Amino acid sequence: MTAEPQRTFEIERKYDADADTVLPDWSGIPGVVAVSDGEPRELDARYFDTADAALARHGIALRRRTGGPDAGWHVKGPRQGDGRLELGWPLGEADRLPDAIAEMVAQWTDAELHPIARIENSRTAFHLRATEGVIAEFVDDHVRATDLRTGIRREWREWEMELGPAAPADPAEQIAFFAAVEAAVLAAGGREPSSGSKLARALGF
Repeated sequence: MTAEPQRTFEIERKYDADADTVLPDWSGIPGVVAVSDGEPRELDARYFDTADAALARHGIALRRRTGGPDAGWHVKGPRQGDGRLELGWPLGEADRLPDAIAEMVAQWTDAELHPIARIENSRTAFHLRATEGVIAEFVDDHVRATDLRTGIRREWREWEMELGPAAPADPAEQIAFFAAVEAAVLAAGGREPSSGSKLARALGF
């Protein structure tokens, strides 16, 4: 396994939706000329932290996820506005924390890591395309989460819109893009997220 991770800076926004909420109409989004058919993905992730939540206190999330195009180990850094740095490694041996990740996590804690949550997600992904490529990926998530500390199960539906390689680099254009996205989400019956992340919601925060 290579010790050098894949680095991605994700810029995204999340929204809550009810089970029967219709998908938004993206025809009024700046730059979007076509929307792909939905691609189904079954994702299954386990999140890890110490008994005293040392990683969470630093704004770090550590998970091992199977399914989807980015299956693997991921370390997510603290949120910076709409963005968050994600580092990714291949899956490797089942449930064994790769040495490269253990070395990275050591900067925040040397305590033993335990599974704290399992998040299963039936996702449908759509690409919003501009003339020059994918401007954003929209995902419709039906989430089933288990707090492994207490055994409590929670289910919900949420949407995410993440900027793609053809997204505008200008901050003002990004703000205009997300403003149009939010208008479409609210018109469809979606709403602001009730939690900052799937992990926080799985743990009851």
